[in-house]
Amino acid sequence: MNPFDFELIATDSATSARRGRFHTPHGVIDTPLFMPVGTRATVKGVTVDQLHGIGAQVVLANTYHLFLRPGSELIARAGGLHRFMNWDRAILTDSGGFQIFSLADTLKLSDEGVRFRSIIDGAWHFWTPEDNMRIQQELGADIVMQLDQCPPYPAERELVATAVKRSADWARRCKDSHTRDDQALFGIVQGGVHLDLRLQSVERLVEIGFPGYGIGGYSVGEPHELMLETLGAVCDALPANKPRYLMGVGNPTTMLEAIGAGVDLFDCVLPTRTARMGTAFSSEGRLNLRNARFIDDFGPLDPTCSCPTCTSYSRAYLRHLVNAKEMLASTLLSVHNLHFLIDLARRAREAVETDTYGVFLARWRDSPAADDF
Repeated sequence: MNPFDFELIATDSATSARRGRFHTPHGVIDTPLFMPVGTRATVKGVTVDQLHGIGAQVVLANTYHLFLRPGSELIARAGGLHRFMNWDRAILTDSGGFQIFSLADTLKLSDEGVRFRSIIDGAWHFWTPEDNMRIQQELGADIVMQLDQCPPYPAERELVATAVKRSADWARRCKDSHTRDDQALFGIVQGGVHLDLRLQSVERLVEIGFPGYGIGGYSVGEPHELMLETLGAVCDALPANKPRYLMGVGNPTTMLEAIGAGVDLFDCVLPTRTARMGTAFSSEGRLNLRNARFIDDFGPLDPTCSCPTCTSYSRAYLRHLVNAKEMLASTLLSVHNLHFLIDLARRAREAVETDTYGVFLARWRDSPAADDF
């Protein structure tokens, strides 16, 4: 068996939802799934043991940030990211392209590569696609992403079309320079909200051929409804026997709608970022733990949740931690929010297996939480 085979286990008859398994050197990934983001080789405020406990299968890390500090060469000397961060399951590294292009006022772009300034010390760096592959190979993740150009939203069609062409050119250069057979290199679909450009991007990437495909350039400011107008057609155009990864999406409602469109993998900083702001995901919707209504509420954070936070601590206690600015508040809420999305994906898998995902999605749309996300 190829170390990166994707098995399609089941499909839903009412939607395009899929249940699959993606094989990696650090274990089999069950899809659909949500992947916690550990930008700097750590999921903020959450230990590896806690990630194991809530069922995390894959953790993300970011090439841009790790390149700047502590450096990919140091991580390589440590034995790679798995040993460096003590994580024994699969790791995915984003190329860092999104971070570079979000600093538009400090970059210089050409077909050869991108020149950018460090957010740490202001030093200039230049990356070609070949440089990016060398760095990601030093980091040693199981899944690595091509260097691509991610246009903002809104953007002129001409700029988006240029990004599609350049990203496809860079995809080929990334593949030509990537040499580790224990890593799966994913191409990234671009095209903004223009379906024809999206389909052009898919066609070029499929011609090159990758073991999986990221869908980038969404969740960059556009209304999620606008994203969903084109997402299904993009998924339909991608190979059915390869995993599809919608980058940067962690809104529960959008994630479930995207699963219905045929997406397999998701990641986002939303669950941990909102946790640090004192906000919890729940079956009721978003809960702001600063709210006075929780002062005397000694019930669980979410009665339907089985995570360690919900089974051990009350809303009143969590509110106290949040308002007292205790570090534990961020950890407990992060554990819960991550579990919420990981478990939601697990329930989606079960629904696809029983050919009831259409019903599952309809029930979510009618739930109190749906309108709050």
